[in-house]
Amino acid sequence: MTPARPSAIAGYDDWPAYVRSNPRHQASTAAAQELSDALGVPGAGALPEVRVHWEETYDGATTSQLSWQLGFGPRTTGWLVRPAGRPGPLPGVLALHCHGGNKFGGADRLVDLPESHPSAAAARAGLYDGRALATDIARRGFAVLAHDSFAWGSRRFDLSTPPWRTASAAAARHAQWREDGVVPTDADQYNAAAGFHEDTVAKAAGLLGTSLAGMVAYDDLAAMEVLAALPGVDPENLGCIGFSGGAGRSLALAALSPRIRAAVVTCMMTTFESLFPAYLDAHSWLLQTPGLWKLGDWPELTGRSPAARFLVQYALADELFPEDGMRQAHHLLESLHAGTDKYTGTLWPGGHVFTGPMQDEALDFLAHTLAVRPVHNPSQGPS
Repeated sequence: MTPARPSAIAGYDDWPAYVRSNPRHQASTAAAQELSDALGVPGAGALPEVRVHWEETYDGATTSQLSWQLGFGPRTTGWLVRPAGRPGPLPGVLALHCHGGNKFGGADRLVDLPESHPSAAAARAGLYDGRALATDIARRGFAVLAHDSFAWGSRRFDLSTPPWRTASAAAARHAQWREDGVVPTDADQYNAAAGFHEDTVAKAAGLLGTSLAGMVAYDDLAAMEVLAALPGVDPENLGCIGFSGGAGRSLALAALSPRIRAAVVTCMMTTFESLFPAYLDAHSWLLQTPGLWKLGDWPELTGRSPAARFLVQYALADELFPEDGMRQAHHLLESLHAGTDKYTGTLWPGGHVFTGPMQDEALDFLAHTLAVRPVHNPSQGPS
């Protein structure tokens, strides 16, 4: 007897019904609506109820673990980080985690927690120069929300019994580990399966009239509304920041949400043409939505944001993007926004890493654009 096929979307079996009932996000402008429709962003439900699970203050920052339930799939975990003892209202920033080939975790790689999972610590060490980005931003005077997005961390798919194609591919990876004498961690095993499973998720999203990027944008838009509604947050003074896949999320969110006043896009910007033919397989479905090119190139998406100013940081030795494509994007953005303060582009040496100096520049940009008062250190006397 042939065994029953396992679900290809375990943990998200209510996803198709939600998208069928809420097929279209209602954007605030025609330009944003075109992008939303191209990504297939579903419509939002009511603002979710937020639970606070714990709160701790250490090293100048107060961190709260939050959660909320969206209209489908697992419950979302997020962390709100604020400067300790700083009264509100504070400008808010949504910190968007990267792809990183690590779907076992999510936003925990951005937050200084009492105990970090080894996969989060490894992501920080390898991609963020060892720094907890969200916590560092908060210490500069912001209320920062970092949340797990669709398919990552608390929002990951249940692959304990993977669909057959994913299971077959994962079995080959396990055989290679055995041959190499590697003992994989739970995170290693999940991430290997999730890497193959992303094709299935993208296939399911396409059948539902959406995309992986559209579903992530749905989660990010919801998180932005959660942040705007939190006590002590100035809803008129909000920004977002992301590196790599998180940078693509930052770009899309700034174009989709009229709330965004400042957006940081780090190690992501190029032209579509520059990825052909050699760089296509360097990227996941998160950055490659079918048909997106019909709206113009990636740099042109900045023009769809009604209010945001952009800092775009390029790493000229980035192994995921060709240098000529990054330089083309930089010149195109300079031309698109000539005579305005909407675009700042900086060219950095080095590879696909959000280095400490790049993070410092990004934090200075957010502080300047969102007019943050410096956090006062009592040891320095009156400010």
